[in-house]
Amino acid sequence: MSRLSLVNRVGLSVRAGHAAALACLVLLAGCLETAPKQATVSTNELSFSEAIVVATDGLVNQTQKLPGFLAKVESKIAKKSVVVDPTIDATSGQQTQTTLLLERRIGERLAARTEGSFDLLPFKSENLAKVQYLLTGTLTRLLDVPGKRSLQINLALVEIKTGQVVAQASALARDDGLNHTPLAIYQDSPVLVKDRVVDAYIGTALTPPGRAANSVYMERVAVASVINEAGTLYNAERYPESLAKYQEARNQAGGEQLRTLNGIYLNFVRLGRTAEAEAAFGQIVAYGLRSNKLDVKLLFNPGSSTEFWADPKVSGAYPMWLRQIAKESAGARVCMAIVGHTSRTGTEQANDTLSLQRAGFIQQRLAAESAGLGQRIKASGMGWRENLVGSGSDNAVDALDRRVEFRVEPCRS
Repeated sequence: MSRLSLVNRVGLSVRAGHAAALACLVLLAGCLETAPKQATVSTNELSFSEAIVVATDGLVNQTQKLPGFLAKVESKIAKKSVVVDPTIDATSGQQTQTTLLLERRIGERLAARTEGSFDLLPFKSENLAKVQYLLTGTLTRLLDVPGKRSLQINLALVEIKTGQVVAQASALARDDGLNHTPLAIYQDSPVLVKDRVVDAYIGTALTPPGRAANSVYMERVAVASVINEAGTLYNAERYPESLAKYQEARNQAGGEQLRTLNGIYLNFVRLGRTAEAEAAFGQIVAYGLRSNKLDVKLLFNPGSSTEFWADPKVSGAYPMWLRQIAKESAGARVCMAIVGHTSRTGTEQANDTLSLQRAGFIQQRLAAESAGLGQRIKASGMGWRENLVGSGSDNAVDALDRRVEFRVEPCRS
């Protein structure tokens, strides 16, 4: 029942002198305003396109039941302004060709489903001040089912003024022939660019309607828009402008993030500013150590435990990376577990052995850089059991699966 219908019925009750009915109807109207909202959850595995339709329509259906939206729909007045914070792969924290496709299809479905009543604006700082709603979205890889490649789409619509999630929906999709190649800024990144800010974004996309969006995410939405602009410039190979934008982001409140430090490093590399690039990588390492975790893409030749990837464009910076990891770790006097990871190619036993050997090799290299560090680091191997991508393609798509992880641990006396 609409609020307008309730008011009309209340008026009839008053004229008829039914005070009890009036009280009951007023109570009912209040319940409609404050009743808990329900997320839309689809557990049937669909095609990617069908799952996007189900998830997007779920958001729209929920918003159309909200009193604030109903008033606008009934009176056919102003559009509802929305910005979309670029969707990401929740497992890796990356933007990929598939997350770009997801974002585009969501926009197309919103336009078709609402007949233009949603006004979608780019995720830029100047737009955040004038829009009502913020849309977040993630793709989560479901890797725990052998032989099955599925993705879960999660979408959440946040009211910017209140910080409340007003609608949330999820749907299950088949991963059939989708292109998961990371965008350039992520493909070139030396580390897994996933910190508590990215985790906060992922958490917001999972938040049920009626609850507050993650505060860490909401406090950094403004600077996130600047970081996004910087990444877009990098992907377009506009490196001086990208560097300036990343530096602008770093100087803003909440701008000290892994994505920001990573972008500054990559642009220094692209611009041939070697000394500044090394200092910037040291800052990435220091940030990771403060966060107790750093995942670095140290790639080896296939089947080798001691030979780095033969292409110098890939491995040429590795000696500098190891030098900075040793320097920052020694300076911070931390103890670390060095954990090797592999892709799914090969047998489980072979990958367990290979990952341990590679971690041991990195341990030796770090100890050679800083003698005092050798007693505070240990090596272990996880094989492919902690894959982030799991494609077994051994290319840019699953580079993160072949990472070396540095986990800060308590020192034992």
